[in-house]
Amino acid sequence: MKTGRFITFEGPEGGGKTTQARMLEMHLTDAGTPALYTREPGGTAIGEAIRDILQHDVAGEAIHAETEMLLFEASRAQLVRDVIVPALECGTWVICDRYIDSTTAYQGYGRGFSLDQVCAINAFAIGGLEPDMTILMDIDIEEGFARIEANGVGLDRIESEAREFHQRVRDGYLKLATKSPERFRVVNAALDSDVLAEEIWGLINDG
Repeated sequence: MKTGRFITFEGPEGGGKTTQARMLEMHLTDAGTPALYTREPGGTAIGEAIRDILQHDVAGEAIHAETEMLLFEASRAQLVRDVIVPALECGTWVICDRYIDSTTAYQGYGRGFSLDQVCAINAFAIGGLEPDMTILMDIDIEEGFARIEANGVGLDRIESEAREFHQRVRDGYLKLATKSPERFRVVNAALDSDVLAEEIWGLINDG
C-alpha cells in the first residue's frame, strides 16, 4: 500500500523536464517531505544499460521499432519494482522523469503502433502503478530543439528523428492530456525556469 505520492514529468524534447523534476525534488525536500528523483529509461543498473542501448546505440546495430518499445517497457518494469514501489511504500514522494505516457506518445503516436497495444504493454510493465499527477511540459518543437542546440550537446538517437516525428509526439501528448484531465497538468515549458518551478509548486500544493 503506497503512502507517498507519485509525480511524473512528460513532454517533447528540450522542454526542461529534468530541470523541473530536480527542482521539485529539492522543493519537497526543503519543505520536509522525503522525495526521490528517478528517470526513464534508467534508474536501475539494468535500466541504465538499456538507456545506453536506446539513446546512444552502444549495441552497434539498428533497433527495430518493436525492440525499442519493449526495451523501454523492460526498463520501466525494473524501475517500478526495484525503486518506485519501495519508495512510495516508505512514504517517499517519487518524481519520475518520463513514464508510461512517453511510450504512448513516442511509440504510439510517434511510431504509429496501435494505442490499445501500447496501453496493454504499459499496463503489464507497471503492474497497476499509475501516477498521481503528470506535469506535461509543453513546448513548440522548434523552440525545444533550439534549446538543445544552444546547450552544445549532440542529439541522441531519438532526438535525431525527423521533426515530423517529434510533432506527432507533441500532438499525442496534448491528446493524452485532453483524455485524462484529472491527472494531467499542462504547463508552458517556454517560461523562465524559476517562474515555471513556482507554477509547478503551486500545482502540487493544489493537489
